[in-house]
Amino acid sequence: MRDSHWIPHRCSRREWLSRSGAGFGLMALADLLAAESPATDAGATDRPTPPNALRPPHHPARAKRVIFLYMPGGPSHVDLFDPKPRLTQDNGKPFPLEKPKLERTKTGNLLASPWKFSQHGQSGTPVSELLPRTAGCIDDICVIRSMVADNINHTGAALQMCTGEQAFSRPSMGSWLTYGLGTETQNLPGFVVISPAAVFQGAQLWASSFLPSTYQGTLIRDLNQPIANLHDPSANLGRQRIKLDALRQLNHLHKRDRVIDSELDARISSFELAFRMQQEAPEAFDLSRESNATHRLYGTDQPATELFGRQCLLARRLAERGVRFIQLFDAPKNNVWDHHSGLREELPKRCAAVDQPIAALLIDLKSRGLLEDTLVLWGGEFGRTPTAEGTNGREHHPFGFTMWMAGGGIRGGQVHGATDEFGWYATEEIVHVHDLHATILHLMGLDHTRLTYRFAGRDYRLTDVYGNVVHHILA
Repeated sequence: MRDSHWIPHRCSRREWLSRSGAGFGLMALADLLAAESPATDAGATDRPTPPNALRPPHHPARAKRVIFLYMPGGPSHVDLFDPKPRLTQDNGKPFPLEKPKLERTKTGNLLASPWKFSQHGQSGTPVSELLPRTAGCIDDICVIRSMVADNINHTGAALQMCTGEQAFSRPSMGSWLTYGLGTETQNLPGFVVISPAAVFQGAQLWASSFLPSTYQGTLIRDLNQPIANLHDPSANLGRQRIKLDALRQLNHLHKRDRVIDSELDARISSFELAFRMQQEAPEAFDLSRESNATHRLYGTDQPATELFGRQCLLARRLAERGVRFIQLFDAPKNNVWDHHSGLREELPKRCAAVDQPIAALLIDLKSRGLLEDTLVLWGGEFGRTPTAEGTNGREHHPFGFTMWMAGGGIRGGQVHGATDEFGWYATEEIVHVHDLHATILHLMGLDHTRLTYRFAGRDYRLTDVYGNVVHHILA
């Protein structure tokens, strides 16, 4: 039966396929679209609305949120968490083992740490004198001494640490988590990045890549004005709501004839989120609401600790309000942990800037009952060589370095893995970056082999085709 209102030359492609040939063309189109649909695991094509709505985990989660304390440039493990008596004994002598073929810059003889280590806590874990406040929390911390990465340069190593991939743009860890689980709050971003200055690779470290744009990190540079253009100058929320409703209707009309348009979905979602943030974000980002005692705890009242102290305090406030992934860059300027020279002068400054705020964050989370389901991760993209660069520096070192984890299902007061007696190679219970990512996802209730997204004909995941959960460090 002919539809008198159907004019072939004015219809859309989808309408033409549905009406011609008894609709068989539309069946083929549906099959093609299904093959390209995003999925969290095999066969799953449904996504909640809105995009950040809560989604069930694959298994019971130990952690609900992550705070990643990222030290750009690469902290020196042999000066902070991995004491080496043999390095002290043989200071100034040639490195006696065979070095890797991959060397970025030729380094000299062995360089002992200028700082003393002592045991702390009931666990007796050794920590450098440069981190006395963090040492006081060591029984809540699992020190992983056997980390390895695949890239010796900042750009590739930072990408791998934050996205799992060294060379190409891939979704960041925070993007994967908000995509897989959504977020507990619908009035704040699910993924927040605080980086006062630019760092190597910049936005690629918190980008969503081929995941829908709504899952990218929200960057905060200025802690005095965290979210720009947040307030409506008219201060008339009712009228603004009417405008947004009209805009949403227009966007949905525009989207109706488009099969897949994640960018438009993300824009619609961002308008709605911005409107809701006008109510909640000012309070969440307002550090003046904290007591003087809390500010003293975090060191926001002291010049040396003020910047990172504010970052850590803001992280706690966001965590208790349901933000899923919070990444803090210690970045008063780019790569402040990259000590090719000036090690004896600059490393103590960096440690003094972050030690009190980090300890305060752990203490504060624990006192509020948040540490048990908040996973805190500390580290950089790699470590530093046990050999000297010049007379007062260390080179990049991905062959064996230290990171630590606390809270969120981690068994504190333990040391996992080891490097050789000089601190060059990881030798025991090696943890690759892919293993670290698999473990973080596991603690958040996600199977890293099932959290996938189909793009360009293949299923991608944070851990690529690698990664094993490090069960030994779990509580």
